[in-house]
Amino acid sequence: MPSVCFYFKVHQPFRVKNYTVFDIGNDGNYFDDERNRAYLERIANKCYIPTLNLIYELIKETNFRFKVSFGITGTLIEQLKLWRPEVIELFKKVASTGCVEFTGETYFHSLACLYSKEEFIQQVNMHKNLIKETFNQIPVVFSNTELIYFDDLEDILYELGFKGIITEGVDWILGWRSSNFVYQAPKGKLKILLRNYKLSDDISFRFSSRDWDQWPLTADKFAYWVSQFNGNGEVINLFMDFETFGEHQWAETGIFDFFATLPFELLKQRDINFLTLSEAIENYPVRGTYSSSYPITWADTERDLTAWLGNEMQKDAVERIYSLEKFIKNKSENLKSIWRKLQTADHFYYMCTKWFADGDVHKYFNPYESPYVAYLNYRNILEDLYLKLKIS
Repeated sequence: MPSVCFYFKVHQPFRVKNYTVFDIGNDGNYFDDERNRAYLERIANKCYIPTLNLIYELIKETNFRFKVSFGITGTLIEQLKLWRPEVIELFKKVASTGCVEFTGETYFHSLACLYSKEEFIQQVNMHKNLIKETFNQIPVVFSNTELIYFDDLEDILYELGFKGIITEGVDWILGWRSSNFVYQAPKGKLKILLRNYKLSDDISFRFSSRDWDQWPLTADKFAYWVSQFNGNGEVINLFMDFETFGEHQWAETGIFDFFATLPFELLKQRDINFLTLSEAIENYPVRGTYSSSYPITWADTERDLTAWLGNEMQKDAVERIYSLEKFIKNKSENLKSIWRKLQTADHFYYMCTKWFADGDVHKYFNPYESPYVAYLNYRNILEDLYLKLKIS
């Protein structure tokens, strides 16, 4: 019977405010604190607090057999420290059980791995230090922004002390193979855990869809599906946004009742157990190599970068922000922080013009009426940043 790994991405960006051409040179504050706080208050009340309390109870009620892993970005931790510090205390409480693991991330949920090796390394180290300082853990498994993976990351992450990475189980890379095993990167330096996208999406996207032929999804039904991998899988990786619980799937859908019952239904299956990500790569042997020379992600059906770099607006915005790296190096820490917050992938996602098969849940907190407004707003901010950096 396979083990089950739950991983939850926990992230919110510093959204920028409405910034017009008349603000350029006159307003150096780019971020919308009021909106960011309002979003955080809502998410904390609807998702973070009730779900963390539930996870704590599940760990205790299963006699510490239930385990989860979290990938919390630095931008969210900063906001929680500012406006909802009790949520951080709840994460600490859950982690104190010994049944919780925190992954490594890019501090600013950025696309730095695609544009600057130096900046990528700095952000990973910043995040590693933050997790050590906040939760007294040193991450050994890495979760890149949007689960981005490509083979060139192997050497970098190995040198940074990571033993594994998680990413999407992409059908055209796997071929006949299953995502439900431990794989390795081409040089054998990193172990790879792959998201079982069907089972993960059954919870995160399809749970409340009455058009789905499997609605309603019950815990016993889902546990049965997992049990069917007995003999053709060793680890079932259920990776999803933490906001699935209470925000993307509202409490009225029954998502909390489902989650409260699921661990017990899974434990009824013969020999099943729960593992953190690092336990999974330690407990199971490598069953093959997983390789992609170009970046893959967990986004939409294409599993590529088009959600962030699919049109000319996005490409222009991303290239412009990273072109500032050479000008920012010797500037103040405050300016560096602003530059890095503007790297957060969400800003470019808001400029996306493609249609999403996953029901647009990733656009749930999009503050813009159109991608074009998002781009123009971002460009205005960049113009002001150019002035600060004295770039003509």
